[in-house]
Amino acid sequence: MALLRRRRVSLVTRQLLRLVLLHTAWEVGSGQVRYSVPEESKHGTFVGRLAQDLELEVAELVSRMFRMVSNSRRDYFEVNLQTGVLFVNSRIDREELCGQSPLCAIDLEVIVDKPLRIFHVEVEIQDINDNAPVFLVQAQNLVISESRLLGSRFPLEGASDADIGTNSLLTYKLSLNNYFTLDVQVKNYHSTLAELVLKKPLDREEIPEHRLLFTATDGGKPELTGTVQLVITVLDANDNAPVFNQSVYEVSLLENAGHGTLVITLNATDLDEGINKDISYSFSDLLPFSVRKLFSIDADTGEIRLKGEVDYEVKTLYEIRVEARDKSPFPLAGHCNVLVEILDINDNAPELTITSHSLPVPEDAPPGTVVSLISVSDRDSGDNGKVTCSIPPNLPFQLVSTFKNYHSLVLAEAVDRERVSEYKILVTAGDEGTPSLSASSSILVPIADVNDNAPAFPQPVYRVFMKENNPPGAHLFTLSASDPDLRENAFVSYSVVERSVGEQPLSSYISVHSESGHIYALQPFDYEELEVLQFQVSARDAGFPSLCGNVTVQLFVLDENDNAPAVSPAGSGRGSPGPELVPLSAGAGHVVGKIRAVDADSGYNAWLRYEVQEPRAAGPFRVGVYSGEISTTRALEEADGPSQRLVILVKDHGEPALSATATVSLSLVESPQAVKWDSRQRGGSEGPLVDMNVSLMIAICSVSGLFVLVIVVYVGLRCHPGPEVMCGPGKATVACSSEVASWSYSQRQSRNLCVGEGTAKNDLMVFSPNSSGNVGIEKPQQELTLKSSAAVSHMTESLFGNVFML
Repeated sequence: MALLRRRRVSLVTRQLLRLVLLHTAWEVGSGQVRYSVPEESKHGTFVGRLAQDLELEVAELVSRMFRMVSNSRRDYFEVNLQTGVLFVNSRIDREELCGQSPLCAIDLEVIVDKPLRIFHVEVEIQDINDNAPVFLVQAQNLVISESRLLGSRFPLEGASDADIGTNSLLTYKLSLNNYFTLDVQVKNYHSTLAELVLKKPLDREEIPEHRLLFTATDGGKPELTGTVQLVITVLDANDNAPVFNQSVYEVSLLENAGHGTLVITLNATDLDEGINKDISYSFSDLLPFSVRKLFSIDADTGEIRLKGEVDYEVKTLYEIRVEARDKSPFPLAGHCNVLVEILDINDNAPELTITSHSLPVPEDAPPGTVVSLISVSDRDSGDNGKVTCSIPPNLPFQLVSTFKNYHSLVLAEAVDRERVSEYKILVTAGDEGTPSLSASSSILVPIADVNDNAPAFPQPVYRVFMKENNPPGAHLFTLSASDPDLRENAFVSYSVVERSVGEQPLSSYISVHSESGHIYALQPFDYEELEVLQFQVSARDAGFPSLCGNVTVQLFVLDENDNAPAVSPAGSGRGSPGPELVPLSAGAGHVVGKIRAVDADSGYNAWLRYEVQEPRAAGPFRVGVYSGEISTTRALEEADGPSQRLVILVKDHGEPALSATATVSLSLVESPQAVKWDSRQRGGSEGPLVDMNVSLMIAICSVSGLFVLVIVVYVGLRCHPGPEVMCGPGKATVACSSEVASWSYSQRQSRNLCVGEGTAKNDLMVFSPNSSGNVGIEKPQQELTLKSSAAVSHMTESLFGNVFML
């Protein structure tokens, strides 16, 4: 008995030391917060002040969307959001939850938003002594021959206790009797063998049957007990029982072993002879059915073979009680235990569970933002159960191990929705077994748009051409800006950047439709007042904050022939003037006067042509086609009459052409006199001529230099065509190829020359500058067109004719 007590103390000491070591290892590897609670605790039992221990404000639990995720199938715990206290929500049965595992804990994931944070909480379920030892049967029947020697041993079927630790540490005792004692041997951590020892010879004639009470007591407080009745039948005769060469056999078996695999071959011997020596092997009658359906034994050879499928994840150890019985009419039996340890193989792939998402991810989310929580598990053990988690490379995400088999999918670098709108991430979990098994799961991570792109126009400057005298509300042009963002961030509205045009605001000239980008003219344009209107249009999106982009629009007003030529007055007063005096001595080519006319238009529309309205009535006079000079065609004669009346028609080159007329009266006299002439037009007036020699010299030099310059430029442009060029200081008046496809030289203080690409004609049109009232007699633009050698002759005649006239 002293030896039994020492063995019990040694067993208890080893178990306690093992529990302490396991508990210490668990404590080191636990999460941020750890609690413990006894099993079978009632609903509402206080577990811990979770919010306080996690350093969370209780008032913020609801606003930060406090939630708790458990790895168990039931919600055993709940948190009071008003106090932050963790309490028991439902009954916890440790044996149902963890079975015989020495450590039993429920992992909780506490998640809060704004910002997203994750806390790991472990709640240890403490075992209480709520299960009494249980025997498989109510009575154990033993048959013992009266010839058995003193000290013979008879193994007894022990009890089982669903608790763990000291609560499952069983001690046995036998009711008082004179024939038997109890011997308990601890074979190893998994097996305790209780044997009935014969201490006094049996006499069947005296007592044919013995009834004893076999009691098992656990180590809990308070102690719980279980009992079974031992019914011992005393037999006569055969006094040698079969004996195994060892009482406990330990074998290992892979969990993938096939049907018929040999587990072990048992061998028992019997010292008797004859039929008393022949042995038959069988399983103990007390062997559970769950073990019988997995293993079979050959009665003659003692071979134990596998006939079912064993799974390490279901059970790791099987204890088989084998009986060897001789074939005597009064058989004796020997017993042994076979411990079959199931070895794990890598037959379970890892399992992936995605427990939480923070989707979609804004494209301006900073690196480190948690996207999803991933938990992995593997039912295998050892290296077969060690799992590594990975995602494909070259993605802006990474996996961060947070707690045990928990990983966080976080943003590793900035993302751009306009480049990639969503990511399909394949998460792969692989174990370290041989061969390795893996599992994968896809996570679709959409990227949410933010307003990070301003509207943009396809080009920075638009050039729009519009004829003057357009109707109010005429459509000029349509602008379109693009924004790669989504929804309101990509909704573009247009507006004009307000400025002043002269004394009027820009909004009085044009307007832009805010949604379509159509540009409309609010009033008719007049080329003579405004040739180029430059303004900016802004495109703004509807994001917050909104972004905008600008574009410059240059509106070129094209001239139309809407101004008729106007003849400059030559006399004083109104009404019909007196005749102009022409000396009879004038020879052919004598200039007697000049018609001066102006046209407010430009280009061809301002290019004037002079001709006599009735050529037959002109007599010995003619008018210069482009100079307007009236000269004689021959020497004058008395037969020409005392006076002549010429009607001069001044016509521009517009389409349709506009014209004006002037009436000139000429009187032939004997002596030369100062020439006076009239210019008559409907509603016209008269003015005196002023002669200035200094102005004459300036005009001669200017016209000659201008002529040479035009010829040089023309030849250079013909030889070296180039792209459109803007040049010149001051207020730039841009002259480009227009509908008449000519090169124009504008009459302004800043003179710019533009060469248009792809013109249909090779014309060069030059407008002479305005002359003051004291220098010249032509105020409007005078045009000279060079189309051929004939055009050059006309231009020479016009230029030098004006000079000589001056």
